[in-house]
Amino acid sequence: MNARTAAVVLGLALALGSVGVGGASAHYTPAKGDRFAYNELITLTNGVGDYTGYTESQTINGSLGVTGVSPNGTESAYYYNIDYYVNNTPGSATYLSSGTFTFSASTFEYVNGTDGQTGYNGSNVWFYIDNSLGNGSGFNLLDTPFTVVSTDYDYHLGTAAGAYVTTIYAESSGTGVRDDVYGMFTYTYTWKMYFDPGTGYIVGYLYTEQDSNASGDGFLWTDQLTVTSTSYPLTPGAAPASGSGSSGGISTTTLVIVALVLVIVVVVIAALAISRSRRRTPLPRHSSTGAVSYAPPPMGPAPPPINLTPGGQPAVQQIVIKETVKVNCAYCGALIDSTVTKCPYCGATRS
Repeated sequence: MNARTAAVVLGLALALGSVGVGGASAHYTPAKGDRFAYNELITLTNGVGDYTGYTESQTINGSLGVTGVSPNGTESAYYYNIDYYVNNTPGSATYLSSGTFTFSASTFEYVNGTDGQTGYNGSNVWFYIDNSLGNGSGFNLLDTPFTVVSTDYDYHLGTAAGAYVTTIYAESSGTGVRDDVYGMFTYTYTWKMYFDPGTGYIVGYLYTEQDSNASGDGFLWTDQLTVTSTSYPLTPGAAPASGSGSSGGISTTTLVIVALVLVIVVVVIAALAISRSRRRTPLPRHSSTGAVSYAPPPMGPAPPPINLTPGGQPAVQQIVIKETVKVNCAYCGALIDSTVTKCPYCGATRS
């Protein structure tokens, strides 16, 4: 056997060794110390009807890490989030959330507790998938079905360095009805997820939904998340070639045309003031509180009106305070009431 033949045999052996049951490559198993931090921005804009002029946003700085692994594939983990919420009513709030939970490296589901995802214990986690999935494969995240669109998608992290990384790109879309603190709406949504092909951990996502109801109320709701640091190396990617039509490679002329089209669309919507359609599935907002939405804080009852006209206010009662003249005692000099006959201090009779 010559060196070339030996190399081919070794390559085949390595390839076969990487194939698991059913011919699929074994997926990455989380290790103690795996950690990522992220930044998330949630916004509500483009309000119509009752939501005209109303906006809100929430910035979340969070982290999630694996603290331990067990032989049965159950991983221990922690999470930590700081949320900054503001709307233009005006209103603002700061939330802090942290805790521990476990999840399965084989079923990709929460086992005991969640990272603030209320009602999703036992559901598939949002931050980790099987990285051996191929194009067209289906899987679930938070009870929502996704399909792998590409296993080799160049994703822009949006960092100061402007790095591109290779990702597994999956997408979900659909329609439905929601009834929560925002109100009752129908919706359409699109949720684009990007995962590291080396580990299966989240790299970023963009969730977009359009809400509307029969009364003409509605708004646009978006949720964008991007990792800001990882304890493991991400897979380097490349910026799309100029003119390819991919994000980051779009020509200046194309960008100008797209911008003009968007301006025209916004003007038309504002002029008509009637936007009806769309919205998303009732997915939980990935938030520190685990709440499904962030609406304006409830307002208390209106204060009673102030009436400045005569007769509109209750009659003013006059209270007269009678003052008693004070004099000095002729014997001890103490200041006493002029109406007393004896000094209360020395007992001398007033003359």
